[in-house]
Amino acid sequence: MVKQQVESVVNGKIRCDACPVMCYIADGRSGACDRYANVGGDLVRVDPLTIIEQQVAHGGSVVPFAPDAEAGAWDGDLVHARTPFVTAVGAGTTYPDYKPAPFIVSQRQNGVDMVTVVTEGIFSYCGVKVKIDTDRFVGPEMAVVRVDDEPVGHVTTGEYGSQMLSLGGVHHLTGGGKKEGRVTCEALLKLCNRERVELAVEGGAMLSIQAGQPPVINGIEETRMRVGCGSAAIGIFARQWRDLVDEVVVVDDHITGVLSEHQAGKLLDIPPTGIRIKGRRSTPGRYFQVAEPGTGWGGTNITDPLAILGDFDPKVARPGMRLLMVSTTGDQSGYYVLDEALRPVRQPVLPADLQAAVDVVAENCEPAMVSVLFVGGAGGSLRAGVTTNPVRLTRSVKDALTHVSCGGAPAYVWPGGGITVMADVMQMPTNSFGYVPTPALVAPIEFTMRLDDYRALGGHMEAVVPIEAAVALAERTIAPIVEGAWPTAERNFKWGAGRS
Repeated sequence: MVKQQVESVVNGKIRCDACPVMCYIADGRSGACDRYANVGGDLVRVDPLTIIEQQVAHGGSVVPFAPDAEAGAWDGDLVHARTPFVTAVGAGTTYPDYKPAPFIVSQRQNGVDMVTVVTEGIFSYCGVKVKIDTDRFVGPEMAVVRVDDEPVGHVTTGEYGSQMLSLGGVHHLTGGGKKEGRVTCEALLKLCNRERVELAVEGGAMLSIQAGQPPVINGIEETRMRVGCGSAAIGIFARQWRDLVDEVVVVDDHITGVLSEHQAGKLLDIPPTGIRIKGRRSTPGRYFQVAEPGTGWGGTNITDPLAILGDFDPKVARPGMRLLMVSTTGDQSGYYVLDEALRPVRQPVLPADLQAAVDVVAENCEPAMVSVLFVGGAGGSLRAGVTTNPVRLTRSVKDALTHVSCGGAPAYVWPGGGITVMADVMQMPTNSFGYVPTPALVAPIEFTMRLDDYRALGGHMEAVVPIEAAVALAERTIAPIVEGAWPTAERNFKWGAGRS
């Protein structure tokens, strides 16, 4: 446990100044956030300080701590596998802002003096973007998303094969009632720490989501995301279908595809079938709005695919024509033969070769998965723990002189003003996030740069300590979450990139 500086003691209770709540903590008790505790008169950070080390290439075990070799014989280390990286997980915070970051760590990389500034930021301005890989309708765009009847976010614009949610943000954390803020903070904390959260979408579905796991929609666990839209599926699988049936319709909420009319069918010399689709024709073989969004075939609200068909053109169609209707995931399919009245009659089973073709559609679908990306704004107070002139840190990040990571995971820095970071929680160590009852999330953030650059931007040089000192305080050592990711693969970040 990392000891913190104690500002005041009243009646044997330590006053913790790690956040604006300013708890008085009795001996043997923790504060409201459960992150700091009074242990025998010392204020300590309860969660372990986490250091990342590279795994041995084939053994899978974590290598011992050791500093980089300076001069002398080469020790055979090709990838700096024994270079530890101090994350901000368990490090502590800079509140009340004038203090330097808890750990400002120096070490040498390829003969260059580097420094990593490590702090757990208190993020009132934060949220998560949730990507749900499914065509199932979860709710209309801009619909309110609720947890325990409290609004915590909304449905945002969908992406290819995925539904998207935007949850959290300062207006839900602090702009509503106390319960709304508390519930929002709790939901964000669980999602960022890879725990399951139950959501209700107004006018939509009941969701059960967890980072890295399949989504559960209205009590049903999803298994696949679509291989592509209906038109794309026609293009991908047209050759396989050509000799098996006369016509294929791939049902999709966005673009329903028709093989004989599609350009792929034309190039494969598939003759017209006289099929008619209820919907808005976009280009040949591509139809919009064949049905409303839903949880049925291809993300539509239909359970009978024949509902999107009109009468076949008797001048073109003929009895005995074979029709395959299939969804974009291959989860639903039907085989039909036109009778004497040119009506499609469903056959009890698909022929073996046609079933195999449908199975290929399913095989080419990726697993349905929930992705959670933390988004937070590193404000002036957090930056003050890094430098006495916060705007210089912002400029250094924008100039690619400073690398930003979250718990050792790569962080995308949004363009424009400020330092708004986004990181995949699945790439971060477990239990990387905490909270304070203000309410706000506590998230790890690290700034790595050349020591000379740190000095130039007004860094707290008096607080710089060697890596060995930080390593001695570490209580948890993990391997990188993603093979080859920062901080252990130097090819991902060139020191001083962007330097003029």
